[in-house]
Amino acid sequence: MFIDSANILVRSGKGGDGCVAFHREKYVAKGGPSGGDGGNGGSVVLVADPSVETLMDFAGRHHWFAEDGQQGGSKGMTGKKGQDLEVRLPVGTLVYENPPEMLAPKEPDPDDPDRFLEEVFLTGTERAHLGQVRSPQPGEAPSGPLMVDLNEPGMRYAIAQGGRGGFGNEHFKSATNQTPREATPGEPAVEHYLRLELKLIADVGLLGKPNAGKSTFLARISAAQPKIADYPFTTLKPQLGIARLDAGRPASATSVGRRLVVADIPGLIENAHQGQGLGIRFLKHVERTRVLLHVLEIEPTDRSDPIENYRVIRNELAQHSKTLAEKPEVVVLSKQDLLGGAEDAKVAAELIREQLGVEVLTMSAATGEGVAEVLEACWRLLDGTQKQRPAWRGMDDA
Repeated sequence: MFIDSANILVRSGKGGDGCVAFHREKYVAKGGPSGGDGGNGGSVVLVADPSVETLMDFAGRHHWFAEDGQQGGSKGMTGKKGQDLEVRLPVGTLVYENPPEMLAPKEPDPDDPDRFLEEVFLTGTERAHLGQVRSPQPGEAPSGPLMVDLNEPGMRYAIAQGGRGGFGNEHFKSATNQTPREATPGEPAVEHYLRLELKLIADVGLLGKPNAGKSTFLARISAAQPKIADYPFTTLKPQLGIARLDAGRPASATSVGRRLVVADIPGLIENAHQGQGLGIRFLKHVERTRVLLHVLEIEPTDRSDPIENYRVIRNELAQHSKTLAEKPEVVVLSKQDLLGGAEDAKVAAELIREQLGVEVLTMSAATGEGVAEVLEACWRLLDGTQKQRPAWRGMDDA
């Protein structure tokens, strides 16, 4: 199951309290203070882990707590430090502060026994936290400020620092106070209510209407195994694949070859920016790609017009984000084998180019024809060796 958002509560460990104790030994009538310090509490550390692909582990587990520090002991013994808690998240996770007051509490639902029992036994604060999050409106940023963007593999961020341990009475001895009976408590735990939002990071984002041939293309260029079928919305979750452009060329000591990370985004339909179809949930994944590869079906199975399909998708991008609409783009006509050959496909591509004012390539992901040229075009845009023509802006500019 692909889950790309979750709400969790993280809490660091509380610092251990300092100890009040005095040295006791045979023949030593009045030993001095010997109370040790409390141990530091553990911290909660977020880690960007490439082996984690979704936020599924956080859908059913909402509490992530580090260990408390232990209290100081006698004979000057410092309490044991609380163990840090590493929370491993997918690369590309955005972490927002999401305090309870920004959430809409939800009453227990008697029609959902599991949910009802879960919420009945929670505290009021926890119930508010696990309540239904107010859904953001189209174009609205997630609630709360952004705390960290885990956009690099292996990146670590201490989201909640453990509390420091308190001082034992050994710290308070002096020439005028040889038997101090005071100690300090450990620092309290730090907690944060967080909203996790996953946005995939890729070089190339595949766009197009449902059943345009994106999954077939991804399967052709990489080892990814997306579901492929002849009905719309076959892909229900983003898929990542790695395409090696120099697969037939041996790597040298100075070069390991060129590669592209390609994301297959589920098909978009009209009004996707308002949540229609798979909607905003997947438009956000396109934001973290560097180049858009717009796949048009040369003979749509629903008998729609490829030119109109292009305009619909471009309009959805513009409505969702101006920055997204201005990303460099490669446009390609897929399934050229359905027209009988590359020449017929190029004639169709020229007609579309004349009407839209953008360069259009052709390919057949099923046979492999034209695929290498499409990848090269994407690489040139990423490498900066090819300048991007002004993209089509929206319905009114057509």
